[in-house]
Amino acid sequence: MKKKLKTFLLSTLFSLIPTLLIWIPFFLRVKSVWGIPLPQNGMATIVANYDGPLFIVVAKSFYNPEIIKQLISFPLPTEYYAAHFPLFPLLIKPLALVFGFPYGMLFVTVITSILAVFFFHELISLYDKKNALWLTFFFSIFPARWLIVRSVGSAEPIFIASIIASIYYFKNKNYLLAGLWGALAQLTKSPGILLFISYLFAIFLPSVKKLGTQSFDKWLKFLKLKNYLPILLIPTALCGVFLFYRIRLNDFLAYFHSGDNIHLIFPPFQIFNYSAPWVGTFWLEEILFVYLIASLGVIKLWQQKRTSLFYFSLVFFISILFVSHRDLIRYSLPIVPFLITAFSETIVKKEFKLVTIMLILPIYLFSLAYISQNAMPIADWGPLL
Repeated sequence: MKKKLKTFLLSTLFSLIPTLLIWIPFFLRVKSVWGIPLPQNGMATIVANYDGPLFIVVAKSFYNPEIIKQLISFPLPTEYYAAHFPLFPLLIKPLALVFGFPYGMLFVTVITSILAVFFFHELISLYDKKNALWLTFFFSIFPARWLIVRSVGSAEPIFIASIIASIYYFKNKNYLLAGLWGALAQLTKSPGILLFISYLFAIFLPSVKKLGTQSFDKWLKFLKLKNYLPILLIPTALCGVFLFYRIRLNDFLAYFHSGDNIHLIFPPFQIFNYSAPWVGTFWLEEILFVYLIASLGVIKLWQQKRTSLFYFSLVFFISILFVSHRDLIRYSLPIVPFLITAFSETIVKKEFKLVTIMLILPIYLFSLAYISQNAMPIADWGPLL
């Protein structure tokens, strides 16, 4: 118990300190850092970062179209908010009674970020206990896009925490907790269903060869499918969200009617279409590095026989190939913990540690610059408080 508490405290420090360092220049209204000009709106810049205010709208209205119309002047149809799944706004609501909605949102982000870092430490300890702390520190600051979403109002931390926890418990054959955490991931963001698909692969594919040597009935008995029944909580959660939309928005498929929110486009690699609405640039060479690192990581997980991590990373990576959005790194964040696991032998080397230390300042500067320019223009904060 003492060891778990110590791990949680260290995870808290690893998660919280970088976030506080990001907040300080905005809180103090510093005019510039390292020559980078910063807006003088204080913490309003932090809470105004996309998509934080949109989640506040959901938290205050809980998808009631009439309340949405009364609350906000954003030029968005009420159906748009169905793209923002309910768990993150649901967690904001009770904390808003104490902190107000903007800071209640940040509080949820901070707490769930700590959970993500903690569960990463638990997962990586299964493979490299000796270097678990260093690898956890690395995960707490890299990539910079992960640090950014942990420093603003964002559903990514709870989504990633739930995925890591679910896979951790699945690997340890605690399928009830794997299903419960998977359901939380599904209630947070629509790609949570990919976790369920990856579990189906992990359950069925390794034993497919046995079908050639035994009857189908014996094969089913060998699989012991009753043990995996809690995994069905994931698609059940998705159906629950859609049923809630049916009640609240009178549309079971409201998510798919929410407008230009689903960025999966066939054929793959449409992100290189500079004329696409969510791309808008031909400066996209770094996307090739995303594909390179992710694909190499998936292959390494297969070679390392880390089956549960491999199947989720593979399924998620394939989906990323169809994403047409400039912010592809944010879409890729759920597989980052598992890529770090795949490359852990390299990350723990002395040379890599030196490079990581050198990158701390650029990561920090990039985070400040990104957050300063990614805020929604909000003329009146009154309805959002």
